[in-house]
Amino acid sequence: MSSNLHPMLNVAIKAARAAGAIINRAALDVEAVRVSVKQTNDFVTEVDQAAEAAIIENLLTAYPGHGILAEESGSEHGAKDSEFVWIIDPLDGTTNFIHGFPFYCVSIALSVRGKIEQAVVYDPTRNDIYSASKGRGAYVNDRRLRVAKRTRLQECLISTGFPYRPGDKLKPYLNMLGEVMSQCAGVRRPGAAALDLAYVATGYSDGFFETGLQPWDVAAGSLLVTEAGGLIGNFTGEADFMDHGECVAGNPRIYGQLVATLGKYSKFAGAGDKATVRQTLLEDAAANETASAAPPADKPTLTAKKVKTPIARNTGTQDAPF
Repeated sequence: MSSNLHPMLNVAIKAARAAGAIINRAALDVEAVRVSVKQTNDFVTEVDQAAEAAIIENLLTAYPGHGILAEESGSEHGAKDSEFVWIIDPLDGTTNFIHGFPFYCVSIALSVRGKIEQAVVYDPTRNDIYSASKGRGAYVNDRRLRVAKRTRLQECLISTGFPYRPGDKLKPYLNMLGEVMSQCAGVRRPGAAALDLAYVATGYSDGFFETGLQPWDVAAGSLLVTEAGGLIGNFTGEADFMDHGECVAGNPRIYGQLVATLGKYSKFAGAGDKATVRQTLLEDAAANETASAAPPADKPTLTAKKVKTPIARNTGTQDAPF
């Protein structure tokens, strides 16, 4: 990070570290509570709330006149009419956290008159602080961030998030995923949007897309991406995406290619594009019905074959059969 950090960013980093300490301590106990779903859910809720309380306490101690928008507590804390609003996700990637899968983070952003001006994403498992101040660049720890330079989608690694709430439109998402998968080098689904966006800013991945997102999922990550030279918007490429529930990010060239693919799936797509998507879904459904109505083909039977493993003479150890 640059030595002349904005004072508000300094406070946000301190708040993120306080939350990260709570999360790291809880990670040592998560194994013990994984006995029942209820116990696990209660535990994660407790961790979420404790981490969020630590963040809010740090922020409001420094800036009592600021507003708060947080995943757990909504906007019940802080000033209600401030032009300065902190947007907080105390633990993005709770499912990963529960399983001990080390991809989760703390996300804190400051919105000033509706524009994100300060951002921190803290990865407590690697002790990495991703930070950005508007107009001053993005950093991970002391290293300046730049988005990846690849310009052809077929060479790119793209990250995404799967829809998981009941009622989420799985079929259109799978079609969208299928299109992106066929055009790029690989798709990853790490499971925490804020950290996914930090990875785009760092150049670990070339692009990211997801639907069903809340402002606290993307607020901090969006500034990291733009300050690292990338673009972020909704699926039709509009930059004012924060409340749209859909997000695509990448370096400028890859962003453009992703928007070209994803635009027709946007809730803001034109009538023609929406009709195309509907038609594709209908054709898929018809094809599935035809396939399920067809008599089952004779399945080839697989016969197990015993392979004798050679034994190394005199050593008593087996050689590997390859």
